Amino acid sequence: MPNSQQIQPVPVLDLGFLGAGRMATALAVGWKHAGLLKLGHCQASDPFAAACESFHQATGYWATDDNRAMLKASKVVVLAVKPQQLHAVIADLKGDLGAEKLIISIVAGATLPTLCAALGHQRVIRVMPNTPCQVGASASAFSCGKQASTEDSQVVSRLFGSVGIVFELKESLLDAVTGLSGSGPAFVCLMIEALADGGVRAGLPRDVAQTLAAQTVLGTAKMVLETGKHPAQLKDEVASPGGTTIAGLHALEKAGVRGGLIDAVLAAARRAEELGKN
Repeated sequence: MPNSQQIQPVPVLDLGFLGAGRMATALAVGWKHAGLLKLGHCQASDPFAAACESFHQATGYWATDDNRAMLKASKVVVLAVKPQQLHAVIADLKGDLGAEKLIISIVAGATLPTLCAALGHQRVIRVMPNTPCQVGASASAFSCGKQASTEDSQVVSRLFGSVGIVFELKESLLDAVTGLSGSGPAFVCLMIEALADGGVRAGLPRDVAQTLAAQTVLGTAKMVLETGKHPAQLKDEVASPGGTTIAGLHALEKAGVRGGLIDAVLAAARRAEELGKN
């Protein structure tokens, strides 16, 4: 079951992001809004000035190109670099990423054995979050390294639970999480865009069509989560005999939308697995 319910706030953390890209920025925004990060207790480092400036503008927190300065100030470090950069970054900073720090990795595909071997210790937790964390609606999962304590696990549960739902899972399932909820926002955005295009094709103004499409996805998701009904049941409740909805569903089935979405999740999961091997 998700353990996001009745999560108590954690004390303000001295937390740093190694990498200041979109996911780091989204998490920082979400945790700031949740009251878990404060000015002077959060920072990021990134070699790219544009990334540092974007992070600072979005969050108000300090960002620098000096990785070691960020690490010195942080007790919790979020690894948020690209998978292809991970080994070079850890090799350069290994002495500054000691076991006294809790390392939270959000690097797609990077396994706990890989991370622990590169770091030389196992106080590591691997997390797969997604970008809706910035609006308090993320879907995340995590798995703990052997030396991560119960307290470390609770910190991660509370951090990610403060911006959505979070599951603790076996690490073998995290690539599947990457394919579903990690990449899923892009798939859903494509669906919203397509629904809006359909509305425009049927004569609606673009802004109205996009708002209706987004709200329809939001409302339907809330019904699934809050009623506990299977999506097929909710679908059947809308599809009257000989009506408009069943005609539309017929068109979707002929277009292979169901199979396409399944294939998209599997392709993303396979790619996460490939990144881990590389």
